[in-house]
Amino acid sequence: MPKHVDPEARRRHVVDALFRVVVREGLHRTSLRTVADEARLNIGSLRHYFAGQQDLMRFAMQSMLDRVGGRLLAHVERIGDLGDHPRPEQLRLVAGLLAELLPLDENRRAEVTVFLDFNTAARTNPSFGDLSLQAAEGTRSLIRRVLGRLHAEGTLRGELDLDLETQRLTALLDGLGLSAVLHPEILCARTSFDVLLTHLGDLSKPVGTPDPPH
Repeated sequence: MPKHVDPEARRRHVVDALFRVVVREGLHRTSLRTVADEARLNIGSLRHYFAGQQDLMRFAMQSMLDRVGGRLLAHVERIGDLGDHPRPEQLRLVAGLLAELLPLDENRRAEVTVFLDFNTAARTNPSFGDLSLQAAEGTRSLIRRVLGRLHAEGTLRGELDLDLETQRLTALLDGLGLSAVLHPEILCARTSFDVLLTHLGDLSKPVGTPDPPH
């Protein structure tokens, strides 16, 4: 009897192989052939699931966005209500949440590397522009909600412009991600997290400032 193959499992297997190739060789050197070889499949099998290289790239990017999004939601569930935690712990919990977007371990390093290469390609390839925009808007939306929640809990300084701080924190995360991928010997995971946590601390009220009345 012919062996049954789960199409979704096979696609995930191929995407994992694609990530490894991109991390090792760069997106510009990635092809259906190199991905098929990495996945130990013949190229005909690959074409059964993906119409071509562009289809494969879009599926990989969407899979990565879904994977990161799912991880963020799970992290939010673990945090629960920020109001149940003291102020310093609130900042550490939020830093841990946002650190899901940074290359602090092997899996996240692969994701950020693929993300950077994909966005570079999207600059000149309009076929990828929608996914690039989706990722950018999603990051800003998440950060804006997080800052809004901290502000509502009375953790942040009251005079802050949250829209401006959203852009500033997004730029910080982008810069940390790029630097940590390009120069991990200079910017390690521990330092990346500490920079993020320090920035959040700079946005917060001084220790001892009373909470606003509810």
